Amino acid sequence: MAGNGRASGGVEAVPASQQGMRRQNLAVVIGAVAAHGPLSRADVAGHTGLTRPAVSSMVDELIGRGALTETETAPSGRVGRPGRALALNDRGPAGLGLEIGVTHLAACVVDLRGEPRVWRRVERANAGRPAGQVLAEAAALGAEAEAEADALGLRVAGRVLAVPGVVPNEPSGLVANAPNLGWQAVRPADHWPDPDTVPEPENEANLGALAEQWHQGHPAETFVHVSAEAGIGGALVVGGQLFRGARGFAGELGHLPVHPEGAPCACGARGCLEQYAGEAAVLREAGLAHVGDPVALLAERAGAGDEATLRALDRAGRALGLALTSAVNLIDPDGLVLGGAYAELADWLLPSIRAELAARITVRPWAPEAVRPSALGRRGPVLGAAWSTVRQIIADPSRLQALAR
Repeated sequence: MAGNGRASGGVEAVPASQQGMRRQNLAVVIGAVAAHGPLSRADVAGHTGLTRPAVSSMVDELIGRGALTETETAPSGRVGRPGRALALNDRGPAGLGLEIGVTHLAACVVDLRGEPRVWRRVERANAGRPAGQVLAEAAALGAEAEAEADALGLRVAGRVLAVPGVVPNEPSGLVANAPNLGWQAVRPADHWPDPDTVPEPENEANLGALAEQWHQGHPAETFVHVSAEAGIGGALVVGGQLFRGARGFAGELGHLPVHPEGAPCACGARGCLEQYAGEAAVLREAGLAHVGDPVALLAERAGAGDEATLRALDRAGRALGLALTSAVNLIDPDGLVLGGAYAELADWLLPSIRAELAARITVRPWAPEAVRPSALGRRGPVLGAAWSTVRQIIADPSRLQALAR
């Protein structure tokens, strides 16, 4: 694949030329198979409006690039040649997603169908460690995942790295600031051991939002996605497109003030949402130490009815509801999605979030069920990173090199 580009949820335009038209038609054909397959060549022609000769030419090229397979269908009992069906190749191009969290590293390989085929996750205390060391370990984990994928017949065609920090629109490939890791102006390419496998960095909250959109299959939905690990990340999808802002800094929900004269925040301001609904704040309010898996610990204590934990989660939910009220009144979304750790704690967060929203949203209709937990939980960012490559292949399969094996 020529390059990863930046994940957005949309399909880029193609030039109005013969080459551009063929490129567009390749995308139309593979898109039909992805959405409706398995399909015969005649079925593809019916779905796309292309002529059968044109479809056959596109299909042959896509098979040559490793994107499609064509197999005989089961016998139907009819006289004549057996039918043949086209499907996305589950032993061909694939996407590698990598994630650097404050307390972990993760890797995931998905095939063209979007099915996860390889998972890797290791616990690592990454905060404060040299960026080069963390990135080298992420690269090693990615190489292990790629080797396992290769044994399954998959070849990684693109790589995306989810990071808990700001990735500006320009310059590309830069993590401008990841305060919970202690990074400033880090370019992963400067530290990656193999220049041929450097991933494209992207904000983990953005990838979590895109993963949610792709998983739910609502291409034109407008929603706010909020998630938490050490910090709080927000992302906005408008009409199916990720909204990055003028410079790529959109979505910093964790630093929205919910109590203007409140607790000081590491960012230098006071009363930020992170000081009331961030992981450390909830643990502190619950009287719990930050050991092991804090999300699992909070869920266990809340499930057992521990009063301090329930109070801490109620306080966090009210702060989240206050911040999300501003987002709803400003953006007018279809819904709000709780991702990451919030998805796993939704049973205890949702009542107070919904109560705040119901009390404060008075100028537009709002239903309690418009706030929902993500089914992807804490896997959202790494899945979004892996799915980004697959989505780009489906949108523009001409980027794939011809199958070499």
